[in-house]
Amino acid sequence: MRTTSRHQGRSPVVRSIALAGLVAVTAAACAPADQFPSEPGKGVDVGFLPSERGLTDRTTGLIDLWNGSWIAALAVGVLVWGLTIWCIVAYRKRKNDDRLPVQLRYHVPLELMYTVVPILMIGTLFYFSSRVTADFQDVTPATQAAGTDSATGEIRDDAQESDLEIEVYGKQWSWDFNYLTDDVYYSGDRVSLNGEEGVEETLPTLYLPVDETVTFTVKSRDVAHAFWIPAFLYKVDIIPGRTNTFQVTPQQEGVFSGKCAELCGEFHSEMLFNVEVVDRETYDAEMAELRDAGQTGRLGDELNRRYLVAQEDQN
Repeated sequence: MRTTSRHQGRSPVVRSIALAGLVAVTAAACAPADQFPSEPGKGVDVGFLPSERGLTDRTTGLIDLWNGSWIAALAVGVLVWGLTIWCIVAYRKRKNDDRLPVQLRYHVPLELMYTVVPILMIGTLFYFSSRVTADFQDVTPATQAAGTDSATGEIRDDAQESDLEIEVYGKQWSWDFNYLTDDVYYSGDRVSLNGEEGVEETLPTLYLPVDETVTFTVKSRDVAHAFWIPAFLYKVDIIPGRTNTFQVTPQQEGVFSGKCAELCGEFHSEMLFNVEVVDRETYDAEMAELRDAGQTGRLGDELNRRYLVAQEDQN
């Protein structure tokens, strides 16, 4: 009779686990088809990120880091869930069992494992994350000598030589682009997003030549902003009074969206821009157009917002 009661007690638990598994499988099967496209670079293989391998010289490494992090997280989750469910099933209170389990106040080896293993996991994730992001943030010594500061404060001898340098100023609520290598500039104004078609074509446009390494120097004219091109899978903060730099080499032509990713005031949502990666001939034509329009030179810090500080506050 005792054996029968134990099987009867286990049945609801087993049925619940089986039902949960069935629900998960059914939900995955009913997901929209565009969430699991078979086209390479559009779904699972890029971790559903808004990019693809080879879009820039950095996206492949970032996608691998993202997918690897998810695989590691899922592996840990499956292990923890499995052990948890096993403990629930194996050590549940059974009918007519009034005895308490053995009471332990501590278990030193187990507690050491709980401490050491998470530290090793976080340390491994930090190592790979810092290695990938450092590829963006390290710039050539030549660029450093020109007066810019790396976001990491380090200079690597193996950093790529830059083909051109672009200085970006974030401002409420638009962008200024200084094409330092070509000695021209573009100054944007806020574009009101009124819902009409074609408005996005009037946004400030940043032109980049394909297969050429670009060093970006980003600064703020007023408040904190963030320079983000989602397809490039990288965002850099723009902090007043601080200069950040990063390098990237676009490897595919196309038009991409850019935006400010830091809440910066009333019209933050309209602080958008376009990025056009084009061939060298088209890029030179765009620079010539800016030159013909008289937009030569550089829009520097003289246009930054000035904050007056009372004398007593300085003391």
